[in-house]
Amino acid sequence: MKDDILFMKQALELAARGRGFTSPNPMVGAVVVKDDRVVGTGYHHAAGQPHAEVNAIDDAGADARDATIYVTLEPCNHVGRTPPCTEKILAAGIRKVVVAMQDPNPVVKGGGNAYLRQKGLAVKSGICEAEARQLNEVFVKFIRTRRPFVILKCAATLDGQIATRTRDSKWVTGEHARHHVHAVRHAMDAILVGSGTIRTDDPSLTTRLGHENDRDPHRVILDTRLSTPSHARLFQQASSAKTYIAAGPLSGDQGLLARRDALEAAGAVVLEAPLKDSRVDLEALMDILGQAGITSLLIEGGSRVIGSALSAGIVDKVMFFYAPKILGGNDGVPICSGRGPDLMKDCLTLKNTRVERFGEDVLIEGYLS
Repeated sequence: MKDDILFMKQALELAARGRGFTSPNPMVGAVVVKDDRVVGTGYHHAAGQPHAEVNAIDDAGADARDATIYVTLEPCNHVGRTPPCTEKILAAGIRKVVVAMQDPNPVVKGGGNAYLRQKGLAVKSGICEAEARQLNEVFVKFIRTRRPFVILKCAATLDGQIATRTRDSKWVTGEHARHHVHAVRHAMDAILVGSGTIRTDDPSLTTRLGHENDRDPHRVILDTRLSTPSHARLFQQASSAKTYIAAGPLSGDQGLLARRDALEAAGAVVLEAPLKDSRVDLEALMDILGQAGITSLLIEGGSRVIGSALSAGIVDKVMFFYAPKILGGNDGVPICSGRGPDLMKDCLTLKNTRVERFGEDVLIEGYLS
């Protein structure tokens, strides 16, 4: 059992190398072991490319016969963009399969393990399952709900403000924290802000890690009245990421239709969404983004967007960065705006919280129920 955990942790480390590249597929790693020695390793590099099991078995070559394969997700038993991994395992002569977690897709869950057992292989499941589920929390939610996994991120002073009264926010946190945020952006399919952030800050909303393979998230702008300038910086990026602008219903409003045409000419994709209290209905928008193939969404504010996202109940995970700074007034921009609960017992609460330091800044991370 101890060796099982050791080899599975190695497979999980391999799987994480695919972060940011495998969507809409999960991150998967595999290790082939024979006579207590690793003879082959592999991971899923990108959607449409060979799965982790294939890469690990090919790496092992003839040593795969009579070996054990450790894989972080149940081997697939269906034809997708690539052939079933179960057949690759059988053809290689593998004797035993150790799996971290079953496929969360209710249509195929358990099918790969059952098929391999029917063919006479020993199959063990549930090794490092919690770690595997956390690694692929985006995939687990999306495959079950067809809605993106939503992370809410903000950077604030110790007295809970994200900008000064003049709307200056550069920079609340230091370089180390900002670098981590760019790593998070790289891993997400899309990033969401309000149109006020575009008009005030004119951000690029790109990933800037300094690597050749940096992956920009798609950009989603909440803009009920299509007030985003068509000359905004996000339209000037040398990036393959799309810019979605989520507006309300457009039919019959000639002014909105004209602004839509101008924004689409600049490169935007305008999405019509239902309104709720005169703002884009975020619940409905999650379905729309899911239909567009967006499996993960990073919300970066501002305060009205943050408050609306929490109120709508669409947030799965929060990342609050706190800098050792105090504005010392109540005229700055708070983390959230809008109406909160009357009683402290009705606060939203986090579970599985984690605290990490980035230079002088502190990250508090956790999950909403």
